[in-house]
Amino acid sequence: MKQSWHGLWFLLILLLAIGCGSVGKNFSSEKVQNIQNNVTTQSEVLDWFGVPFKEGIENTHTMWTYQFDRYNVFTETKSKDLVILFDENNIVKAYRFASSIDE
Repeated sequence: MKQSWHGLWFLLILLLAIGCGSVGKNFSSEKVQNIQNNVTTQSEVLDWFGVPFKEGIENTHTMWTYQFDRYNVFTETKSKDLVILFDENNIVKAYRFASSIDE
């Protein structure tokens, strides 16, 4: 019986040590190149990328954030972020995209 408990503890410790996970919601970056300041609408962004991971306000303007972070104890963290700022007419005012994930 003791051996069974040792094996179970070993398995549990191994799973914790290998630990990996993600934060956010993965999104396709394929359409990022289609975003145009002062042209692209909020509806188009929603259609292309889905519901944002985070929504907020910056200087009275709506800001959407699409974020995906993948981490593993043994490898470098990979991330992908798209932040879009909309004007008062729900048109893209500015955006920023950064990624360390190979797609």
